Amino acid sequence: MARDPRYDILFEPLKIGPVTAKNRFYQVPHCNGGGYRDPSAAAAMRGVKSEGGWGVIFTEQCEMHHTSEITPFIELRLWDDADIPALAKMAEAMKRNGALAGIQLAYSGVNGPNLYTREVPRAPTALPIRTFTNDPVQARAMDKQDIRDLRRWHRNAYRRAKQAGFDLVCLYGAHGFGIIQHFLSTATNQRNDEYGGSLENRARLMRELVAEARDEIGDTCGITLRLSLDEMIGDLGFANAELRDMIEMHADLPDLWDLAHGAWEDCSGPSRFKEEGAQERLVAGIKQLTPKPVVGVGRFTSPDVMVRQIKSGVLDFIGCARPSIADPYLPKKVEEGRIDDIRECIGCNMCITGDMTMSISRCTQNPTFMEEWRKGWHPEEIAVKGASESVLVVGAGPAGLEAALALGRRGYRVALAEAGTELGGRVARECKLPGLSAWGRVRDYRAYQLGKLANVEIYFDSRLSAEDILGFGFEHVAIATGADWRRDGVARAHVVPMPMDAAMPVFTPDDLMDGRLPSGRVVLFDDDHYYMGGVLAELLAATGCQVTLVTTSAFVSDWTRNTLEQGAIHRRLAAAGIEIVLNRSVARIAGDHVVTACAYTGAVGALPADAVALVTSRIGRDGIWRDLLACQPEWADAGIKSVKRIGDAEAPGPIAWATYAGHRYARELDAPDLGDAMPFRREVAALAVD
Repeated sequence: MARDPRYDILFEPLKIGPVTAKNRFYQVPHCNGGGYRDPSAAAAMRGVKSEGGWGVIFTEQCEMHHTSEITPFIELRLWDDADIPALAKMAEAMKRNGALAGIQLAYSGVNGPNLYTREVPRAPTALPIRTFTNDPVQARAMDKQDIRDLRRWHRNAYRRAKQAGFDLVCLYGAHGFGIIQHFLSTATNQRNDEYGGSLENRARLMRELVAEARDEIGDTCGITLRLSLDEMIGDLGFANAELRDMIEMHADLPDLWDLAHGAWEDCSGPSRFKEEGAQERLVAGIKQLTPKPVVGVGRFTSPDVMVRQIKSGVLDFIGCARPSIADPYLPKKVEEGRIDDIRECIGCNMCITGDMTMSISRCTQNPTFMEEWRKGWHPEEIAVKGASESVLVVGAGPAGLEAALALGRRGYRVALAEAGTELGGRVARECKLPGLSAWGRVRDYRAYQLGKLANVEIYFDSRLSAEDILGFGFEHVAIATGADWRRDGVARAHVVPMPMDAAMPVFTPDDLMDGRLPSGRVVLFDDDHYYMGGVLAELLAATGCQVTLVTTSAFVSDWTRNTLEQGAIHRRLAAAGIEIVLNRSVARIAGDHVVTACAYTGAVGALPADAVALVTSRIGRDGIWRDLLACQPEWADAGIKSVKRIGDAEAPGPIAWATYAGHRYARELDAPDLGDAMPFRREVAALAVD
């Protein structure tokens, strides 16, 4: 198919200093959980973006000197020449299909606790280290020699970046993480010398670093600045108005301005709190202050929104991180007129959790993310089927849909049997909850793609028994029947059923999503600690219930700290009038009240209640799998070679776990048995010669 002329503007080449991007699709720096530990995995992931048509592709944050590092978080490093080969491998992969390769150099200053190197942190002003983990470490104020050293270390990093093959070097001063922002902001710069006080003084280090970058590598490399649009911390912070003044004062300084909102939570908030293009108000008008190109972000997934950003004069480049993860081939699909084939980001921020948990990142929409090298998975390519012909997938939730789609693309004859009347399983229900509508894209993308496969048939109202399945004659059976929320309170606080008085109405998330809602005073006990407890508390408050949310954690929706939304959830629940009770468990449910206990001392208290909602844990709906196992001697006569549980039916988890399980099942069907061998590649540190 030909490209729609409406999108021609997105494919115009654009100069960034001495280099030219082939189009306006700009993958901004983003984490991936791999960093220096998994360099080949990270390089292969960026390489797939190059195949997918991105004009600019950046690394994640790259620590440029050992005196400022952010352990335990795993990013890239460019501490000395030994780091060049891994980065060169990444740059080569980025450039293989005509993209510009960019590296983001970071000196973390007041954000770098140096837990690995044990160096004393350095910052514009002596302050406690500002990290996600509240490390009990302080930075010392930099003196003039420290600043001279910092400039020299940057010059060394510039030369190494050029040697590694990068076309663009970005100086990081956004999200509160970079030394440039620390000097620009009066919250972190309280100096009274030529590097503090006035905006001109606070921008001095920035000017010096950019000028020296241009002297060192500016003949062949573009120099970009990534800055915060607004720190969002009040009068002391570097606010949007001051940013505009600073850009107007330094209009020609970098080769490109890369603008991102406030703290990371502000910039990359999930779709529950941030709509597509949410930063437009803060960016609009800045392009008129500088002749240099401007890139901004906003979880852009719609080509029409992208075009509007360009034509209205807001942006020159369309910055994408999460959308480039969900679909590395987004630009190519726009270019080929395949808009409906774009795997749109749902804004769940599961990708970010890889960085926050120091693990390999995942994507709910793209199960191949970070498996490109480890397992050889490709987001747009999959091996043809093996020796078998047919597969029955039971259950059309996220695991079943992904399994059916990947199996169909491999060429198997697939039947997808759904007990209900719609596709999506848990996604079809959860996307109707407050703020989660974008999650319906998990279902919508797969439903559309399945509709194009003649070898996949979908059957609704098909609640199957083991006897039914034995009679169908399919060679392989995947049980993807999902899970049910427990009604007995079993989770972390209670590993056996919770004591309950039958007189108290007890509701589960399944009840609430089915429309069975309580009234009056409701105590919601959240022992799940992800999004569900907070979302359901919001739902109940909206229906008029007087809600008290009780959790054993010190934070409401504790695990959402990893998805950058915990603070936003707390604020929203508080604004809705929901009482939040932290560090307490529900010990017992009585007929007219709930007995709570301190998570630390066991001290008890009582909360009056007309109903209780338990958001605790789920149990796999795997009865049909157990029934099939019981009649395993009959499989051969029925032509069945394998029966396997996948997704929540096997072990409940986030939606990303389910789509991954479905994809893995499809990839591995008919593959040789690996025995005790590892199912993925990894890189092991080489021993140094003493």
